Amino acid sequence: MANTAERIKDIIDSNDIVLFMKGVPQAPQCGFSSAVVQVLNQVGAPYASVNVLEDPFIREGIKAFSNWPTIPQLYVKGEFVGGCDIVREMFQAGELAALLTEKGILAPAS
Repeated sequence: MANTAERIKDIIDSNDIVLFMKGVPQAPQCGFSSAVVQVLNQVGAPYASVNVLEDPFIREGIKAFSNWPTIPQLYVKGEFVGGCDIVREMFQAGELAALLTEKGILAPAS
């Protein structure tokens, strides 16, 4: 079995957008995860999610992987974007949609 860092890298590399969160998008288990799910749903970009509560190795491993102490964590095209506050601020400033458009995930607004 691959080590935790390799598993995390595989998940991130195989999805354009990945949200490491507590719970699942349909039933987030914390307010911060819920807020990021709402932002992603409003932006309208498809994303994968990983419920860190189901895997203690991923739950701790993602913090070391990103050098970021909290969950949720959002990755876009292999790059760590940030946690709840950063994602929310980027969304409100229009930067999240711009990033997703620039990365070829969202179609440019016409």
